[in-house]
Amino acid sequence: MSLVCLEASARLRSFTAAAQELHLTQGAVSRQIMALESRLDLKLFVRRRDALVLTEAGRYYLDEVGPLLQRLERATANVMALKGRGGSLAVSVGASLGSYWLIPRLPDFTRAHSEITLNFATRVGSVDFKSMPVDASLEFGDGKRAGLHNDFVLPLAMAPYAAPAWIAKNGKSLTSRTPMSALVHHTTVLDAWRKWFDHAGIQIGTGQEGPRYELMSMALNAAIAGLGAVLLPDFMASDALASGRLRRLSKKQWVSPRGYYLVYPEESARLEALTVFRAWLLAQARAGSSHIEL
Repeated sequence: MSLVCLEASARLRSFTAAAQELHLTQGAVSRQIMALESRLDLKLFVRRRDALVLTEAGRYYLDEVGPLLQRLERATANVMALKGRGGSLAVSVGASLGSYWLIPRLPDFTRAHSEITLNFATRVGSVDFKSMPVDASLEFGDGKRAGLHNDFVLPLAMAPYAAPAWIAKNGKSLTSRTPMSALVHHTTVLDAWRKWFDHAGIQIGTGQEGPRYELMSMALNAAIAGLGAVLLPDFMASDALASGRLRRLSKKQWVSPRGYYLVYPEESARLEALTVFRAWLLAQARAGSSHIEL
Protein backbone atom coordinates (compact mmCIF):
# COMPACT_ATOMS: atom_id res chain seq x y z
CA MET A 1 0.00 0.00 0.00
CA SER A 2 2.86 2.43 0.73
CA LEU A 3 4.09 2.14 -2.87
CA VAL A 4 0.59 2.82 -4.22
CA CYS A 5 0.39 5.89 -1.98
CA LEU A 6 3.80 7.01 -3.23
CA GLU A 7 2.79 6.77 -6.89
CA ALA A 8 -0.55 8.54 -6.39
CA SER A 9 0.95 11.31 -4.23
CA ALA A 10 3.75 11.93 -6.73
CA ARG A 11 1.38 11.98 -9.70
CA LEU A 12 -1.22 14.21 -8.02
CA ARG A 13 1.35 16.20 -5.99
CA SER A 14 -0.91 16.07 -2.95
CA PHE A 15 -1.58 13.68 -0.07
CA THR A 16 -5.17 14.91 0.02
CA ALA A 17 -5.79 14.25 -3.68
CA ALA A 18 -4.09 10.85 -3.39
CA ALA A 19 -6.30 10.00 -0.41
CA GLN A 20 -9.44 10.87 -2.37
CA GLU A 21 -8.36 8.72 -5.31
CA LEU A 22 -7.44 5.77 -3.09
CA HIS A 23 -10.50 6.13 -0.82
CA LEU A 24 -8.31 6.67 2.24
CA THR A 25 -7.92 9.50 4.71
CA GLN A 26 -5.23 12.11 4.19
CA GLY A 27 -3.66 11.00 7.45
CA ALA A 28 -3.49 7.37 6.31
CA VAL A 29 -1.66 8.33 3.11
CA SER A 30 0.72 10.58 5.01
CA ARG A 31 1.50 7.80 7.51
CA GLN A 32 2.20 5.33 4.67
CA ILE A 33 4.68 7.75 3.12
CA MET A 34 6.37 8.47 6.44
CA ALA A 35 6.67 4.74 7.14
CA LEU A 36 8.23 4.20 3.69
CA GLU A 37 10.66 7.08 4.23
CA SER A 38 11.61 5.61 7.61
CA ARG A 39 12.20 2.18 6.09
CA LEU A 40 14.36 3.65 3.32
CA ASP A 41 16.03 6.15 5.66
CA LEU A 42 15.61 9.01 3.18
CA LYS A 43 13.15 11.73 2.24
CA LEU A 44 10.95 11.04 -0.78
CA PHE A 45 9.11 14.37 -0.90
CA VAL A 46 9.78 18.04 -0.31
CA ARG A 47 6.61 19.32 1.34
CA ARG A 48 5.88 22.78 -0.04
CA ARG A 49 2.87 24.95 0.69
CA ASP A 50 1.43 24.67 -2.82
CA ALA A 51 2.32 21.07 -3.71
CA LEU A 52 4.43 18.00 -2.98
CA VAL A 53 7.64 17.64 -4.98
CA LEU A 54 9.69 14.46 -5.24
CA THR A 55 13.27 14.63 -4.07
CA GLU A 56 15.98 13.34 -6.40
CA ALA A 57 16.01 10.07 -4.46
CA GLY A 58 12.21 9.96 -4.65
CA ARG A 59 12.25 10.38 -8.43
CA TYR A 60 14.82 7.62 -8.82
CA TYR A 61 12.87 5.26 -6.56
CA LEU A 62 9.57 5.91 -8.34
CA ASP A 63 11.21 5.41 -11.74
CA GLU A 64 12.34 1.98 -10.52
CA VAL A 65 9.11 0.80 -8.88
CA GLY A 66 6.62 2.53 -11.23
CA PRO A 67 6.76 -0.10 -14.01
CA LEU A 68 6.43 -2.86 -11.40
CA LEU A 69 3.28 -1.23 -10.03
CA GLN A 70 1.82 -1.01 -13.54
CA ARG A 71 2.54 -4.71 -14.10
CA LEU A 72 0.94 -5.57 -10.75
CA GLU A 73 -2.17 -3.55 -11.62
CA ARG A 74 -2.43 -5.24 -15.02
CA ALA A 75 -1.94 -8.70 -13.55
CA THR A 76 -4.65 -8.05 -10.96
CA ALA A 77 -7.08 -6.85 -13.63
CA ASN A 78 -6.31 -9.88 -15.80
CA VAL A 79 -6.89 -12.37 -13.01
CA MET A 80 -10.15 -10.69 -12.01
CA ALA A 81 -11.47 -10.56 -15.57
CA LEU A 82 -10.19 -13.85 -16.95
CA LYS A 83 -9.66 -15.99 -13.84
CA GLY A 84 -6.08 -16.74 -14.92
CA ARG A 85 -7.06 -18.13 -18.34
CA GLY A 86 -5.20 -15.51 -20.39
CA GLY A 87 -4.69 -11.81 -19.91
CA SER A 88 -2.91 -9.00 -21.69
CA LEU A 89 0.66 -8.90 -22.95
CA ALA A 90 2.51 -5.66 -23.65
CA VAL A 91 5.08 -5.99 -26.45
CA SER A 92 7.39 -3.42 -28.01
CA VAL A 93 8.11 -4.00 -31.70
CA GLY A 94 9.92 -2.08 -34.39
CA ALA A 95 7.50 -0.13 -36.57
CA SER A 96 8.49 -1.73 -39.88
CA LEU A 97 8.60 -5.31 -38.63
CA GLY A 98 5.35 -4.80 -36.76
CA SER A 99 3.48 -3.27 -39.69
CA TYR A 100 4.74 -5.50 -42.50
CA TRP A 101 5.48 -8.85 -40.85
CA LEU A 102 3.74 -9.20 -37.50
CA ILE A 103 0.36 -7.46 -37.90
CA PRO A 104 -0.64 -9.38 -41.07
CA ARG A 105 -0.11 -12.65 -39.15
CA LEU A 106 -1.97 -11.66 -35.98
CA PRO A 107 -5.46 -12.79 -37.06
CA ASP A 108 -4.13 -16.35 -36.80
CA PHE A 109 -3.05 -15.70 -33.21
CA THR A 110 -6.29 -14.02 -32.12
CA ARG A 111 -8.40 -16.82 -33.60
CA ALA A 112 -6.43 -19.42 -31.65
CA HIS A 113 -5.97 -17.39 -28.45
CA SER A 114 -8.90 -15.06 -27.95
CA GLU A 115 -8.22 -15.08 -24.20
CA ILE A 116 -5.01 -13.07 -24.72
CA THR A 117 -4.98 -9.36 -25.57
CA LEU A 118 -1.82 -8.10 -27.24
CA ASN A 119 -0.89 -4.46 -26.68
CA PHE A 120 1.86 -3.02 -28.85
CA ALA A 121 4.25 -0.10 -28.46
CA THR A 122 6.96 0.86 -30.91
CA ARG A 123 10.40 2.41 -30.70
CA VAL A 124 13.70 2.52 -32.56
CA GLY A 125 16.40 0.51 -30.80
CA SER A 126 16.39 -1.70 -27.74
CA VAL A 127 13.93 -1.35 -24.86
CA ASP A 128 14.84 -0.35 -21.31
CA PHE A 129 12.51 -2.59 -19.31
CA LYS A 130 13.00 -0.47 -16.18
CA SER A 131 11.54 2.64 -17.78
CA MET A 132 9.13 1.20 -20.37
CA PRO A 133 6.14 -0.81 -19.08
CA VAL A 134 6.31 -3.70 -21.54
CA ASP A 135 6.67 -7.44 -20.96
CA ALA A 136 8.78 -8.23 -24.01
CA SER A 137 10.40 -6.59 -27.02
CA LEU A 138 10.64 -7.87 -30.59
CA GLU A 139 13.72 -5.94 -31.66
CA PHE A 140 16.70 -5.89 -34.02
CA GLY A 141 20.00 -6.73 -32.39
CA ASP A 142 22.77 -9.23 -31.79
CA GLY A 143 20.93 -11.40 -29.27
CA LYS A 144 23.44 -10.67 -26.50
CA ARG A 145 21.56 -8.38 -24.13
CA ALA A 146 22.94 -9.31 -20.72
CA GLY A 147 20.53 -10.39 -17.98
CA LEU A 148 17.68 -10.91 -20.43
CA HIS A 149 16.25 -13.79 -22.44
CA ASN A 150 17.19 -13.41 -26.13
CA ASP A 151 15.19 -15.74 -28.41
CA PHE A 152 16.12 -15.60 -32.09
CA VAL A 153 13.05 -15.08 -34.27
CA LEU A 154 14.00 -13.92 -37.77
CA PRO A 155 17.08 -13.10 -39.81
CA LEU A 156 17.27 -9.81 -41.66
CA ALA A 157 17.74 -10.93 -45.26
CA MET A 158 17.63 -8.11 -47.81
CA ALA A 159 17.60 -7.85 -51.59
CA PRO A 160 17.76 -4.74 -53.82
CA TYR A 161 14.61 -3.12 -55.21
CA ALA A 162 13.89 0.04 -57.19
CA ALA A 163 10.98 1.81 -58.85
CA PRO A 164 10.48 1.59 -62.63
CA ALA A 165 11.46 5.27 -62.97
CA TRP A 166 14.77 4.64 -61.19
CA ILE A 167 15.45 1.63 -63.41
CA ALA A 168 14.77 3.66 -66.54
CA LYS A 169 17.45 6.10 -65.45
CA ASN A 170 20.03 3.80 -63.82
CA GLY A 171 19.54 0.43 -65.45
CA LYS A 172 17.78 -2.81 -64.47
CA SER A 173 20.74 -4.27 -62.58
CA LEU A 174 23.35 -3.02 -60.12
CA THR A 175 26.93 -2.77 -61.33
CA SER A 176 30.20 -1.17 -60.29
CA ARG A 177 29.07 1.90 -62.26
CA THR A 178 25.91 2.39 -60.17
CA PRO A 179 26.42 5.72 -58.38
CA MET A 180 26.42 5.48 -54.58
CA SER A 181 24.25 8.60 -54.45
CA ALA A 182 21.49 6.57 -56.13
CA LEU A 183 21.20 4.18 -53.17
CA VAL A 184 18.90 4.66 -50.15
CA HIS A 185 20.50 3.75 -46.81
CA HIS A 186 18.87 2.55 -43.61
CA THR A 187 20.59 3.96 -40.53
CA THR A 188 20.22 0.78 -38.47
CA VAL A 189 22.34 -1.14 -41.01
CA LEU A 190 24.41 1.58 -42.67
CA ASP A 191 26.90 -0.93 -44.08
CA ALA A 192 24.19 -3.08 -45.70
CA TRP A 193 24.83 -1.86 -49.26
CA ARG A 194 28.57 -2.42 -49.00
CA LYS A 195 27.97 -5.89 -47.60
CA TRP A 196 25.47 -6.68 -50.34
CA PHE A 197 27.87 -5.60 -53.11
CA ASP A 198 30.64 -7.68 -51.52
CA HIS A 199 28.29 -10.67 -51.36
CA ALA A 200 27.36 -10.16 -55.03
CA GLY A 201 31.02 -9.89 -56.04
CA ILE A 202 30.68 -6.33 -57.34
CA GLN A 203 33.42 -3.74 -56.75
CA ILE A 204 32.10 -0.34 -55.66
CA GLY A 205 33.48 2.95 -54.37
CA THR A 206 33.94 3.89 -50.74
CA GLY A 207 31.19 6.49 -50.21
CA GLN A 208 27.70 6.42 -48.70
CA GLU A 209 26.39 9.49 -50.46
CA GLY A 210 22.77 8.40 -50.79
CA PRO A 211 19.90 9.54 -48.50
CA ARG A 212 19.54 7.92 -45.08
CA TYR A 213 16.33 6.95 -43.30
CA GLU A 214 15.85 5.85 -39.71
CA LEU A 215 12.76 3.73 -40.40
CA MET A 216 12.89 0.99 -43.00
CA SER A 217 9.30 1.79 -43.96
CA MET A 218 10.45 5.31 -44.91
CA ALA A 219 13.24 3.83 -47.04
CA LEU A 220 10.64 1.64 -48.76
CA ASN A 221 8.43 4.61 -49.60
CA ALA A 222 11.44 6.63 -50.74
CA ALA A 223 12.28 3.86 -53.21
CA ILE A 224 8.68 3.71 -54.44
CA ALA A 225 8.89 7.47 -55.04
CA GLY A 226 11.98 6.91 -57.21
CA LEU A 227 14.45 8.47 -54.77
CA GLY A 228 16.86 5.55 -54.92
CA ALA A 229 17.34 1.80 -54.94
CA VAL A 230 16.81 0.17 -51.56
CA LEU A 231 17.64 -3.05 -49.73
CA LEU A 232 14.53 -4.64 -48.24
CA PRO A 233 13.42 -7.94 -46.72
CA ASP A 234 10.90 -9.79 -48.86
CA PHE A 235 8.07 -9.30 -46.37
CA MET A 236 8.31 -5.53 -46.86
CA ALA A 237 8.76 -5.49 -50.63
CA SER A 238 6.15 -8.08 -51.62
CA ASP A 239 3.10 -5.80 -51.99
CA ALA A 240 4.99 -3.11 -53.94
CA LEU A 241 6.52 -5.83 -56.09
CA ALA A 242 3.13 -7.38 -56.85
CA SER A 243 1.65 -4.00 -57.77
CA GLY A 244 4.58 -3.05 -60.02
CA ARG A 245 5.66 -0.10 -57.89
CA LEU A 246 9.00 -1.81 -57.25
CA ARG A 247 11.09 -4.30 -59.19
CA ARG A 248 13.75 -6.60 -57.83
CA LEU A 249 17.22 -5.85 -59.15
CA SER A 250 18.94 -9.13 -58.22
CA LYS A 251 18.24 -12.61 -56.90
CA LYS A 252 21.05 -12.17 -54.37
CA GLN A 253 20.15 -11.59 -50.73
CA TRP A 254 22.48 -10.39 -48.01
CA VAL A 255 21.83 -11.74 -44.50
CA SER A 256 22.82 -9.44 -41.66
CA PRO A 257 24.84 -10.94 -38.78
CA ARG A 258 22.22 -9.33 -36.54
CA GLY A 259 18.56 -10.27 -36.59
CA TYR A 260 15.20 -9.96 -34.85
CA TYR A 261 15.02 -11.30 -31.30
CA LEU A 262 12.26 -11.63 -28.74
CA VAL A 263 13.86 -10.09 -25.64
CA TYR A 264 12.33 -10.21 -22.17
CA PRO A 265 13.34 -10.14 -18.49
CA GLU A 266 13.16 -13.15 -16.19
CA GLU A 267 9.94 -11.99 -14.53
CA SER A 268 8.19 -11.97 -17.91
CA ALA A 269 9.30 -15.53 -18.61
CA ARG A 270 6.77 -16.71 -16.03
CA LEU A 271 3.82 -15.10 -17.84
CA GLU A 272 1.55 -17.68 -19.47
CA ALA A 273 0.54 -15.15 -22.13
CA LEU A 274 4.18 -14.66 -23.13
CA THR A 275 4.78 -18.42 -23.24
CA VAL A 276 1.87 -18.80 -25.67
CA PHE A 277 2.85 -15.79 -27.79
CA ARG A 278 6.50 -16.89 -27.94
CA ALA A 279 5.57 -20.37 -29.18
CA TRP A 280 3.29 -18.93 -31.84
CA LEU A 281 5.85 -16.31 -32.91
CA LEU A 282 8.64 -18.85 -33.36
CA ALA A 283 6.33 -21.14 -35.33
CA GLN A 284 5.44 -18.26 -37.66
CA ALA A 285 9.13 -17.49 -38.15
CA ARG A 286 9.99 -21.13 -38.91
CA ALA A 287 7.20 -21.31 -41.48
CA GLY A 288 8.77 -18.46 -43.48
CA SER A 289 12.46 -19.26 -43.00
CA SER A 290 12.71 -21.51 -46.06
CA HIS A 291 12.25 -18.56 -48.45
CA ILE A 292 15.66 -16.97 -47.90
CA GLU A 293 17.80 -17.04 -51.05
CA LEU A 294 21.53 -16.60 -50.80
